[in-house]
Amino acid sequence: MNFFRDKKILIIGGTGTIGKSLLQTVLMGCPEVVRILSRDEHKQFELQQRYTEYDNIRYLIGDVRDPDRVNRAMHGIDYVFHVAAMKHVPSCEYNPFEAVQTNIIGTQNVIQASLNNAVKKTIFTSTDKAIAPTNTYGASKLMAERLIASAQNQTGPRDTVFAAVRFGNVMGSRGSVIPLFKWQISNKREVTVTDLAMTRFMMTLKEATNLTVEAMIRALGGEVFVLKMPVIKLKDLADVIIKEMAEKHQIPFNDVTIKEIGLRPGEKMFEELMTIEEANNAIELPDMFVIPNHFLGKHLEYDGGRPAQQASYSSHNVNPIGRAELEDMLHENDLFNHDDS
Repeated sequence: MNFFRDKKILIIGGTGTIGKSLLQTVLMGCPEVVRILSRDEHKQFELQQRYTEYDNIRYLIGDVRDPDRVNRAMHGIDYVFHVAAMKHVPSCEYNPFEAVQTNIIGTQNVIQASLNNAVKKTIFTSTDKAIAPTNTYGASKLMAERLIASAQNQTGPRDTVFAAVRFGNVMGSRGSVIPLFKWQISNKREVTVTDLAMTRFMMTLKEATNLTVEAMIRALGGEVFVLKMPVIKLKDLADVIIKEMAEKHQIPFNDVTIKEIGLRPGEKMFEELMTIEEANNAIELPDMFVIPNHFLGKHLEYDGGRPAQQASYSSHNVNPIGRAELEDMLHENDLFNHDDS
């Protein structure tokens, strides 16, 4: 954590699930200042109440869509975490240009401000839905990834390093399926799932945070970091949560039903974190893959790295974890007792 000592950090989207976790982690490194930029004044107020003992946090109201505000927020900053996004698949489908303005134009605003202010490193958070996208959210994140890759080729005399991390589904994050299932069980005695055979990559909030920080430390320029993470079956997740929540609220297990509603527009049965084409040039580390920026035309080396297996990294070709392991994972991360409000 000495990496952040006496440095100036900006977390764009710092009041979201990932942003708050990054703030907690970065503060352990004794930075000179951490600026939180978001448009959610209520969430900023909640953060202020939680971190009253810290005098090195600055709370900035603003929108990643506003290039002037992003530029001002970045004055004098050393490291930037860009975690602001529109990420709810149906919302992006129904409001596609809103997703474009936040996820694509907003990312370009971050890139330009990073260059204008000679930031040392900027890390962008992407998603498995950016691979072979079938929805607006995934397509907008793919385009943002491409902007980050392109930015590394256009730094000119500046030394700014850009990189991206790809997430799977983050357990318990706002808008994720676990809080939805818990609410449905408590209030409706019915869980709605798109398809019981669906599989997803699942990562804990701690894993997502550590990956993002690790990417910040390791980034050499233009690469994408992909964490190795377990695959879960949607049916197993529903069954485990029903069992736990029924016991917690003293609801007869058989009173909770599962209803399949079919795939929503833009949804896929399986997700992919790395294509076979990317794997051909990827580097495998013990806990993650690194996909180099092929536009740069240079080989990057990482301690402990080796050529990755030439195969796509898909939830379709990775064996899902068992229910017992899934249940342990949810308990270890306190997701049954977690306040999802």
